[in-house]
Amino acid sequence: MQTENRKFSRNDFELIVSDVKQYAYCPRIPYYHYALPVERRATFKMGYGKERHVDLERLESRRKLRKYCLEGGERVFGVWLRSARLGLAGRLDLAIRTATADYPVEFKHTEGGVAANHRLQLMAYGMLVEERYGRPVERGFVYLLPKDDVQIVEFSAKDREAVLSALASIRGSVLSERMPEATSIRGRCADCEYRNYCADVF
Repeated sequence: MQTENRKFSRNDFELIVSDVKQYAYCPRIPYYHYALPVERRATFKMGYGKERHVDLERLESRRKLRKYCLEGGERVFGVWLRSARLGLAGRLDLAIRTATADYPVEFKHTEGGVAANHRLQLMAYGMLVEERYGRPVERGFVYLLPKDDVQIVEFSAKDREAVLSALASIRGSVLSERMPEATSIRGRCADCEYRNYCADVF
């Protein structure tokens, strides 16, 4: 079902961090969400991932931080972050706060490792964490649920530039009403909830 188109201006166009992740996966996904918008089809993976998040929060709160190579720190689950400067907001799965640094943590239900879109999403959260707590964020963590494994992600200036570029590209395509090119990795289209709107990729 298609709902009434929404109109945006650069002054009120706030994005969410998952838009950055989706953009890195396929630039058309955030475009469809904002420019049409279209109904999003729920998937089994989405529902299962939410259930595992709840289980992991319960277990994680009782564990030590050795998996993160940290001696100690405070865990803050489900922290809502917003930056007026970036025009960006999102709910971070977990923030770990130590005496000297802050770290964003994202839980991912994936059999693979840390993908490029996961890295970009984590960097976006890192930038929001910096604004919230006022300290530079140099790394974050991706918790791979099926493997019960934590991967360290070191951030770079290139990662930060990639986030800013993604935000600008998403806003540009939506405000100009120009549909971006689809991902060049066509295998991603098979399970995409928006595949019926991309007649040019099959």
